[in-house]
Amino acid sequence: MRFGIKTLDDFQFEQKTVIARLDLNSPYDPGKKRLKDTTRIKAAAPTIRELCEAGAKQVILTHQGGDLEYHNYISTGLHAHEISELIGKQVTFVDDVCGPAAREAIKNLQPGQVLLLDNVRYMAEEMTLFETKLKLPPEEQAKTVVVRKLAPLADIYICDALAAAHRSQPTLVGFQELLPSGMGRLFEKEYSILSKIMEDPQHPVVFMLGGAKIEDAFNMMPVVLSRGIADRILSAGLLGHVFLMAQGKSLGKASEEVMYRKKLDEYIDQAKDLLAGFKDKIMTPVDFACDKGGRKELGLSDLPSADAIVDIGSRTIDDYKNIVNEAKTVFINGPAGVFEKPATEKGTRELFSHVAGTDSFSVIGGGDSVAAAHKFVPGKGFSYICTGGGAMVRFLSGEELPVVRALKKGAGTEV
Repeated sequence: MRFGIKTLDDFQFEQKTVIARLDLNSPYDPGKKRLKDTTRIKAAAPTIRELCEAGAKQVILTHQGGDLEYHNYISTGLHAHEISELIGKQVTFVDDVCGPAAREAIKNLQPGQVLLLDNVRYMAEEMTLFETKLKLPPEEQAKTVVVRKLAPLADIYICDALAAAHRSQPTLVGFQELLPSGMGRLFEKEYSILSKIMEDPQHPVVFMLGGAKIEDAFNMMPVVLSRGIADRILSAGLLGHVFLMAQGKSLGKASEEVMYRKKLDEYIDQAKDLLAGFKDKIMTPVDFACDKGGRKELGLSDLPSADAIVDIGSRTIDDYKNIVNEAKTVFINGPAGVFEKPATEKGTRELFSHVAGTDSFSVIGGGDSVAAAHKFVPGKGFSYICTGGGAMVRFLSGEELPVVRALKKGAGTEV
């Protein structure tokens, strides 16, 4: 048992039916009808393989795509092929979640076999609005259809989906009410790494924060700054824009329209408070780049700019590299700019490559960050690439994640 949660080492799996809730959510190419990136599937493979070798009758549950924006929202049939290739064993797929076909397939499983059920988000109770509007406690989620139908067929529940651990949904928190429960190897590994950053990091610690999802950053920054975890925060992307606006800088109409359209101006007051309390620890860009048929750089004195700012400039890149050189721990969440375009990839490409080339303990997470890491730093440049974005940030915000709480309860260690 680790962190008050049971691990795979705490169970005997031979002849046992195991529900394994994984996060295999992957980007999808509708034109080629294939998964564009299988990072999460590869990360889950060790747990799947270990359960096979232990003689478990394994039932995999996972979600795929966003049920609100209908993005990547497809069946999990493609995932079965990918898992089969990775573990060297045929994975059976049933296009059913908890209906008669799924239940019959579970009953027919033999030791060492793997069954993948369809996208759990096809169930209304696994949809985002069900979670956010009803906010059912785990005890009530254990009474939902998917848990009531599947739990009686299983002996053990294993969650290996730290990337989804911030969600409170039936397949993530309901089974722990009814079955002996524990975490898989990926969950255990990522939980350990994030705990190290929060509890015992090697200083100096640098947080490199960018991207467009600045709500996550504003949840995290007050915690890591007030607890003395972060020695420096290097801001870029829209986060950097908010800090500059909080300092009274005018970015220009094109850039500020983006901020107001996304309602990111709501964070300006929070940025002012953070700058007032931790001015020496928060670094903001000193130059920028626009795309005018090619990369064009400008400094603070050139603001406001008629063109949209889409990357940090060369002097900022150099300043941030110098700070990274002194760091023992580097945490990255969010690209420095629009890394998908050649003219505006420089900030992300150079900073990510630089961090990967240092001896620091480097952790990177979040969907766009991971995509940029694969683009610019092939191989094992970073110490660890987390599969989760939202869960990772909330963990670093000091929040006990719903799935962690449920697993502790399942192990009898809930406080």
